[in-house]
Amino acid sequence: MDNKLSVKEKIGYGMGDAGCNIIFGAIMLFVNYFYTDIFGLAPALVGVLLLSIRVIDAVTDPLMGALADRTQSKYGRFRPWLLWIAVPYAVFSVLMFTTPEWTYNSKVIYAFVTYFLLSLTYTAINIPYCSLGGVITNDPKERVACQSYRFVMVGIATLLLSLTLLPMAEWFGGADKAKGYQMAMTVLAFIGMCMFLFCFATVRERIRPAVPTNDDLKKDFKDVWKNDQWVRILLLTLCNVCPGFIRMAATMYYVTWVMGESTHFATMFISLGVVGMMFGSMLAKVLTDRWCKLKVFFWTNIVLAFFSCAFYFFDPHATVLIVVLYFLLNILHQIPSPLHWSLMADVDDYGEWKTGKRITGMSFSGNLFFLKVGLAVAGAMVGFLLSWYGYDAGAKQQSASAINGIMLLFTIIPGVGYLITAGVVRLLKVDRELMKQIQADLEKRRVNYHELTENQPLPAGDNVRNA
Repeated sequence: MDNKLSVKEKIGYGMGDAGCNIIFGAIMLFVNYFYTDIFGLAPALVGVLLLSIRVIDAVTDPLMGALADRTQSKYGRFRPWLLWIAVPYAVFSVLMFTTPEWTYNSKVIYAFVTYFLLSLTYTAINIPYCSLGGVITNDPKERVACQSYRFVMVGIATLLLSLTLLPMAEWFGGADKAKGYQMAMTVLAFIGMCMFLFCFATVRERIRPAVPTNDDLKKDFKDVWKNDQWVRILLLTLCNVCPGFIRMAATMYYVTWVMGESTHFATMFISLGVVGMMFGSMLAKVLTDRWCKLKVFFWTNIVLAFFSCAFYFFDPHATVLIVVLYFLLNILHQIPSPLHWSLMADVDDYGEWKTGKRITGMSFSGNLFFLKVGLAVAGAMVGFLLSWYGYDAGAKQQSASAINGIMLLFTIIPGVGYLITAGVVRLLKVDRELMKQIQADLEKRRVNYHELTENQPLPAGDNVRNA
């Protein structure tokens, strides 16, 4: 089997996550700020909202993974979902960033319902998309390369989002910020939908389980838990996403209230950070060509922990210094992301090698659930701590306590998160040498299974009739 991917297919695969992130990136970067300062919800309530939807995800994510594993179509198991869900995902993202002129209690219900519907469609399109990354090639180096392309494409999409959302909101809405956000998201959602369709058109599924299985859902649940590395990478997923999500959610508050800068500066500041992330994505491939991805993952997080905590002690009004350091911080922050997603595919291979079953959809659904839990915990922590430190969205000036709270959320708290992540990386054992052995063993199984099914003897009755 040819496991080398063309540049077109790598770009096509990256387009899928670009589509996801041009929409979901708006949530990571702006949802706390939108809900508190535009939509008008209390910060603590935003925390409750972001956490409560994750309870439902605990049911919907594994079900979606199982459904994707069992999908039979001419396009494969995972690809068709990109086609089916692209439009609903775009529509619900626009509705979520729509502010109805209702009573406060009605708006609270509207916020919960639309955020739930967006989360549901995100699950329905992102679990199959992530699973797709594990079945387009089984070459670990090609997987890192593919994930590097993916995160560069994500960087371009996030850059487009960060450069255009706030200016578009201002241009469309003027003084009416609510209308501005709604119209800006309509444009971005349409672009995201087109990106999904491009991904569907250019990517192919190549990897099938070495030995096909038709077990029921309950047995799949039991078997996926037998993969000890899967259980550990779930913990890594939770720990790895939290620091970045917390900083992203706190960025608008940091720029606005701590640095005292304008919306135009915020656009430039966030966009520069995204460019830094794109460099980090490309650097991941360079580093893992030389060193084992687990070592690169560990040491990058150690450096990030110290760098992020040191950020607290820099003068936020030394604008040029802060911008340069923020750019460097984002380069480092993004290096582990392609490694993380390629590790998920490696862990899926490890599970098939150990148990004889490949449960790709279920495996990636667990990771996506923990990723969303990380997003929710990060968003909720920002909401709760802003409330704790006395943040007031309507105030002309924030208290010293609120300013300090925002600074902690932007620097020290993510720094602690990076340190915890480094510790969790040490629990994984799917290093370069083990993956070489796993790939060789799985290839033998595929060949043996193919030979067995092709050379099965005729039933006894047929032998008698043909004698």
